[in-house]
Amino acid sequence: MIRSARRAAGPAALALLTALGLTACSPSSSPASGDGGPSGTVTVFAAASLEESFTALGERFEKEHPGTEVTFNFNGSDSLAAGIVGGAPADVFAAASPATMKRVTDEKLTAGDPVTFARNRLAIATAPGNPHGVGSLRDLAAAGLKVVLCDETVPCGAAARKALTAAGVEVTPASYEQDVKSALTKVRLDEADAAVVYRTDVRAAGDKVDGVDFPEAAQAVNDYPIALLEHAPNASAARAFVALVTSPEGQKVLGKAGFLAP
Repeated sequence: MIRSARRAAGPAALALLTALGLTACSPSSSPASGDGGPSGTVTVFAAASLEESFTALGERFEKEHPGTEVTFNFNGSDSLAAGIVGGAPADVFAAASPATMKRVTDEKLTAGDPVTFARNRLAIATAPGNPHGVGSLRDLAAAGLKVVLCDETVPCGAAARKALTAAGVEVTPASYEQDVKSALTKVRLDEADAAVVYRTDVRAAGDKVDGVDFPEAAQAVNDYPIALLEHAPNASAARAFVALVTSPEGQKVLGKAGFLAP
């Protein structure tokens, strides 16, 4: 999904553009304003699980730097990495796992080494009130329970597989979703009884879902790296945005959203 810090674009067209690696973004202005600060548009490709916290940080960035606009593409990290490798214009990439970021660094498309700025762990999302009494990963194997997982090509799916293996549980999901928000939406729309998602997504959903923690999540914690991209159209503003994310101020916003410190 493409989203500026203030407004969203049409989802259907943007999903198609992302899939083709041709995500649109607004053209950047000059990289610095008259007083030497950042200006223009900075385009951030970020894992879907970062939507709430990064949107808040984008709004803060725009207030701190008048004349800037932060535009986001929130999607599965794997799709975002494929888009960047395919030439999609972006300034910053924030992934939900080092393995996904490696697809970009292997192509020498980052300016410097990525920095881990947060960590995240899994939880089970259920309908409010947990009507099926899900209390552990083992309960997800119950006959008749409709479970949704992220596809294993994206970080939340890879982490879920690691946790399920640690628990010795085999689950046949009703569907595999391409990002964690899609998995959570299945539960919110009552199209699934449970989904393995991030705790941050459960928190962001408020009273629309219940969350169930499980001990195996400790064995599948994801590190989140962020990097300035080598061919960033607005490198000056991109550096300033990365600095905000990794600053104590940025860490406070991420912590409030439920992310763990790096």
